[in-house]
Amino acid sequence: MVINMLVDNDICISSALEDYLESIYEISKQKTSVRITDIALALKISKPSVNRAVNTLKKQGLVSHEPYGDIILTEKGFELGEAVYHRHTMIKKFLVNVHHIPEDDAEKEACQIEHNISQNTVEKMKSFMEN
Repeated sequence: MVINMLVDNDICISSALEDYLESIYEISKQKTSVRITDIALALKISKPSVNRAVNTLKKQGLVSHEPYGDIILTEKGFELGEAVYHRHTMIKKFLVNVHHIPEDDAEKEACQIEHNISQNTVEKMKSFMEN
């Protein structure tokens, strides 16, 4: 099943592409540069698959990338990558802290849920945990 998320009035991306953006965002927090190999290792997929996805993200204006060069999130790409990352993190915390789901299971569940949950619901989860 492919879930599309509206990024902007004219951009819609799949949950798989959200995963790539989230991965690029996370890697860029740890390293000064992000390469195709870094993403392939993080997501445990082939470099050609990453290359195709990065080209799609580039066409959508979410990353800049020259062949064999670094992958850089554009402003829109950064915002979306950060949003997916924060949704994922919040869902995982909620599952672990409120429902006492083991970390590994919560990680897997958060990966699936993050693409199918509204920001409003995430905010309510966050509010619940803060109170």
